[in-house]
Amino acid sequence: MKTLICGSLAFDTIMVFPDRFTRHIIPDQAHVLSVSFTVGEMRREWGGCAGNIAYNLRGLGAEPVVMATIGDDGLAYRDRLAALGIDTQGVRHIEGAFTAQAFIITDLDDNQITAFHPGAMTRSHENDVGGVKGVGWGIVAPDGRDGMLKHAAGFRAAGVPYIFDPGQGMTLFAGDELLTMIEGAAVVTVNDYEGRLMCERTGQTLDELASMVDALVVTMGGEGSVIHLDGGSMLIPAANAAAIIDPTGCGDAYRAGLLYGLSNDWDWQRIGQLASTMGAIKISSRGGQNHGVNRERVASLYAASYGSSPW
Repeated sequence: MKTLICGSLAFDTIMVFPDRFTRHIIPDQAHVLSVSFTVGEMRREWGGCAGNIAYNLRGLGAEPVVMATIGDDGLAYRDRLAALGIDTQGVRHIEGAFTAQAFIITDLDDNQITAFHPGAMTRSHENDVGGVKGVGWGIVAPDGRDGMLKHAAGFRAAGVPYIFDPGQGMTLFAGDELLTMIEGAAVVTVNDYEGRLMCERTGQTLDELASMVDALVVTMGGEGSVIHLDGGSMLIPAANAAAIIDPTGCGDAYRAGLLYGLSNDWDWQRIGQLASTMGAIKISSRGGQNHGVNRERVASLYAASYGSSPW
């Protein structure tokens, strides 16, 4: 059974400034700001929520299909996904555009200055979920605004259950648009801040939003996650991470666990524990796709964290 991952493919260029921004920015001169930071460390990572989710899902042995848009510089990314055994039939090349990318400078205090160029992502609405056959589950993850709306509607029309993951795309939508995508979803997943923001923008409480779907999942980092369903809630403790290195992509790894469990008709406790295990594996490596994912590693950490095997 295929899982259709609708979201972004992006490059993350991450630079480390070996000093503090505050030593080089004069507060009362910010209106004429002109600074240059010489960075001592730089790396470029494969990123974007669709790529990250598919990478983790494939490591579990599932059949993810990526639906995203790339620019002229993204063809190597498409080839990499294919080499990993990930179906790229939904990846559209937008000629004359750049692939979405973020440029992030971090200082010694972990402050960040980020520039994001959406590039080809703004044309994600040119993709059609109905063009991929044999899909059992899907996810609408952060992408171009029109694309997210269209993909949610496409899943509804096709009768395919989907996870709605608004993420950083939350602010692109009015409250009524968010409600339409929530009501059409089987599952909604957000982090705790996004959950508060979603309540504010829709005018609904978390309990009211949870009543519209089969389950509403709220992640809370090291404090675990809460699954709201059937008028109650279930706390899933965080899995035991070997090291806390980089949270980038942890939410995407968690969502891959959700999709795997849902597509295999697992109970919610088992699904939540697998999702937490995936996030814990990811956080021990830098970047969104540099950690090794295989069923043996997942089973080992799952058993160490929850006392049983997931399989």
